[in-house]
Amino acid sequence: MSLSYHSYLKIEKLLSLQELESPDEHDEMLFIIIHQTYELWFKEMLHELDFVCSKLEAGNILQASHNLKRTLTVLKVVVHQIDILETMTPLEFLSFRDYLKSASGFQSYQWRELEFLLGLKSEIHLQRFQHEPEIWKKLNERFHAPSLWECFIGFLRTSGYDIPPWPPASQNTIPSQRPEQVTKALREIYYSNPPVAGFCELLVDLDEGIQEWRYRHVKMVERTIGYKQGTGGSAGVDYLKTTLFKPLFPDLWEVRTDFTP
Repeated sequence: MSLSYHSYLKIEKLLSLQELESPDEHDEMLFIIIHQTYELWFKEMLHELDFVCSKLEAGNILQASHNLKRTLTVLKVVVHQIDILETMTPLEFLSFRDYLKSASGFQSYQWRELEFLLGLKSEIHLQRFQHEPEIWKKLNERFHAPSLWECFIGFLRTSGYDIPPWPPASQNTIPSQRPEQVTKALREIYYSNPPVAGFCELLVDLDEGIQEWRYRHVKMVERTIGYKQGTGGSAGVDYLKTTLFKPLFPDLWEVRTDFTP
């Protein structure tokens, strides 16, 4: 049998994955499709950022920049999908919410993978999956693998910048502990190395985009369920608000205060 559009993309299988828990609540279909689409985009972002890291390791900053730009475009789509979810009123969501039982977006392990890859490594989130061995294994690998920032620092070191070895991946490093050599290297890059400075600005775009996603997500949840407890026992809006305005790459924000005309 020759390859066709629907056989290549497994369309019949794909369209069979939307299984409603409620008997006939119209809006549950939208809810399922949106979240399945999120997971597909998370998969693509992981795929692209892993590729970016491999290109940084190979010293190919131009290819790394190209694929980071693609990731940013995907992230814009992820953020804008919230507009679709916000067409659902609170009462429309409540019509099927109880059928979700313990299921919660808080349990998205691909989002946790993304957080780990972006440097937000939390042992608490890793431990939440200890009763699901296959998922825990994936997350544990991400937890101990270099983050995107660590990959970038490695690229700078092999490119001749004087930066000391970065702490182990399992160790959280607060901005005040970061070496002065990083700030010095970033200042030099912005003044004299346009290709690498361009990559730095893409990282800032990524940081800003993730913060935008978090803010839009908080407001979407707030307008849908207010301050109710989230499904699956999560703290809902109160928890989500604690994730706001935490930069992924604080060095890239702080170095701006050092720029002079």
